[in-house]
Amino acid sequence: MTAKKPTIKMVAEEAGVSRGTVDRVLNNRSHVRPEVYEKVVKALEDTGYLSPRDTYQINLGNSKLKSVKLGVILPNWTGHFKWEILNGIELAIEELKEFQIKIIIEECQSDIPEEIIEKIDRLLAQGIEGISLCAMNDPRVVEKVNILKEQKIPAVTYNSDLPDSSRICFVGQDYNKSGRIAAELIRKCLPENGEILAAVGNLEFNGHRTRLKGFQDRMAEIGFPEAQINIIETFNDYQLTYKKITNALNENPNIKAIYMANRSVSGCVKAIEDLGIPGRLRIICHDISDRTKAYLQNDIIDFSISQDLFQQGYQPLICLYEYLHSGKIPPHLKINNNISIICSQNL
Repeated sequence: MTAKKPTIKMVAEEAGVSRGTVDRVLNNRSHVRPEVYEKVVKALEDTGYLSPRDTYQINLGNSKLKSVKLGVILPNWTGHFKWEILNGIELAIEELKEFQIKIIIEECQSDIPEEIIEKIDRLLAQGIEGISLCAMNDPRVVEKVNILKEQKIPAVTYNSDLPDSSRICFVGQDYNKSGRIAAELIRKCLPENGEILAAVGNLEFNGHRTRLKGFQDRMAEIGFPEAQINIIETFNDYQLTYKKITNALNENPNIKAIYMANRSVSGCVKAIEDLGIPGRLRIICHDISDRTKAYLQNDIIDFSISQDLFQQGYQPLICLYEYLHSGKIPPHLKINNNISIICSQNL
């Protein structure tokens, strides 16, 4: 009986890997760990699929493999957000460098959609094969991400999603849920007939808008009048936050609680201090920076609702690597639902 001709399936079984991994080795593609590469080459010889001379040629080609570039777009946000995201990115860089993955970071100086598109184009010019981005949910940005898909360049969004785009997944918090939690907390410590000031960052960012909607929806469910929620948009700017909160409190003395759904918490605290009313208002915010910890410890803020910013820097790059490496499509959403409520007693 004639011996059965070796197949890729037989090689894969011999090496204990997928047929896709064998194909990548045969075609000198990147994204194969050195130890796995050696197992596949040995299996190619042991099964007789290739001769020793042929596997030598594969090794020769593999030594010339190019590195793969992934791009990251950072929004123009500073402080705690930026450094936690960067810490996650740095870990991904360290873990992926052995797989010849190079990470290129572009940082925006504004929230203008044109700048985000310009940054994407800069990354494309440098030859990226995948991109991680946090951007406002603008039609022009959505269209750009859809074009990336047509060019076979996958995109992963983090922190603030582009749900109508062709991004392969989103890494972030369930912002609707965190907004609902804020509503639950603030309603329980709000004096009867008191009004709420809700300060949001930028409603063009899906995360900010979703968080506010979750807050409003839960307040409506528990019978709180919509007219008693005063909304201001501060674009995460310290001076604008300070000015708008000062004006709102001067104009409406019935405001008894502030929901800080943005990052300029220090602007809010400074406004209250300068008005001479610290301790008279209940304040709930998001995230845990060193400054927020101090505010909690000194009872200036009542509660903060945390999210894992580190993972929002780290996970998108790992998702892109796995997608390019094995064609594995990540879950549509990679949401961290481990939402913590922080007060002065559990810092």
